[in-house]
This record gives sequence, C-alpha cells and structure tokens, in this order.
Amino acid sequence: MQFLLKITLALLLLPLGIQAQKSTNPAAKGFNAAGSDPKAIAIADQVMEAMGGRKAWDGTRYINWNFFGRRNLLWDKKKGQVRIDIPADNSTYIVDLNKETGLIKHKGVVMAQADSIKKYAGVAKSIWINDSYWLLMPYKLKDSGVTLKYKGEMPTEAGAASDVLELTFEGVGRTPENRYLVFVDKTTHLVAHWQHFRKASDEKPGMSTPWENYEKHGKILISGGRGTNRKLTDIQVLSTVPKGKFLTF
Repeated sequence: MQFLLKITLALLLLPLGIQAQKSTNPAAKGFNAAGSDPKAIAIADQVMEAMGGRKAWDGTRYINWNFFGRRNLLWDKKKGQVRIDIPADNSTYIVDLNKETGLIKHKGVVMAQADSIKKYAGVAKSIWINDSYWLLMPYKLKDSGVTLKYKGEMPTEAGAASDVLELTFEGVGRTPENRYLVFVDKTTHLVAHWQHFRKASDEKPGMSTPWENYEKHGKILISGGRGTNRKLTDIQVLSTVPKGKFLTF
C-alpha cells in the first residue's frame, strides 16, 4: 500500500517538475510551440542559459549600441521606449514603441503635425526592429509568431560544429516572409553564425555572417562582431540613464 502511494505521489508531482523546468525560459505569447520541434526549443533554452539566463535577461533595463557606425540606439526594455540618434542627417527619434508616437526631429526639423509624428515614429520602430534583431536575436528565439525547426548538425563557415535551427515567422514584424538559419555552437551553446533568407522559399541566403566577440554587459552576454565590415559598437547595459534621454532632444 505504501509502495503504491509513493508511486502515485511521484506521478502526480512529475508534471509539476516538468512544468517548473519549462518555465525557466517561457516562450512569448504567440510562439508556435505546437509547430516547433522539441529539440529546437531545447536548444533555444540552452542558448538563453549560455547568454546569462532568463532571469538576467528579464532584469535588463537599458541597452545602448551603435549600429554599424550609422546610428545610436538607447532602448528602455521595460517601458518599450527607444531613442535613435542619426548624426549624419541631424535626426533624433524618441518613440514609444507600443503606441508608435513620441518626439521626432527629422533632418533638423522638429515635427509638430500628428501625421508626421506618426509617420516617423513608424520609421523609428522599423529601425529598432531591424537593429535590435542584429544585436539581440539569440534572446528572441521563442518570440511571438516564431516557429522553430531543428535542421540537423552542420559546421559553420569557420568550421565550428553546430546545431542548426530554422526560424520562420507568421503575423509579426515588418518582414514576416523572412527565414533564418541559426548555427548554435555545440560546445558553447552560443549562436556562432546566421543566414538570412528574404523569402522563406529561397534556397540561397541573401546574407550570411558570423556572431563573434561575445562580451559580458551587465549580467548578459552580447556579441558585437558580424564579420569584417559589420560591427555593433558602444554596447552598454545600464540600470539608469540621464533623466532627459527620453524627454528631450
């Protein structure tokens, strides 16, 4: 009787243990878990852990970086705000990413009309979507609208043994027709390379770069190297920023 009781209790507790394990890196609402491969999901969770862990990522507040020398971004991850400074054309966008509104200075001219503010706030959001994906894609493997497939083992262009994940999208972002192959180093569990396909049906990638030069910023790892001619620089993870950063040009 006691033996049967122990077995019953173990069976009752097993789903709770599995649930607790899964919840260490819960997927975003809208992630296509049903259509994704369990192995691909498990590898995505390994990536998150190798980058510092979900708790560290969730606790990250401000991220600053320069995108290929073209523009500087400061993202308030908690409030969903971004400041984008583009020195070459004297433009600054301070935008609420959820409401797509904010303060707009475009080519030296401060926008006052609602339609102009809406237009350039949309431009700013598109910039942020692109630039933040280049910087932070490994943290977004289980985002809303994503389907993850395991494509097998394959070496990167540098020869590193890797597990390859395929990311496709539905109903999200500005370019849901895109497809990515993400090469995860089998030893470090860090993203080592990626390939971008403009259309999911394309056989050859339009872009293929390494992910290099991982460094710890705050409590998380971020890679700034995307090959010889592409560098993400001035990367900072901050707990506070000057008060006026999201209030004034």
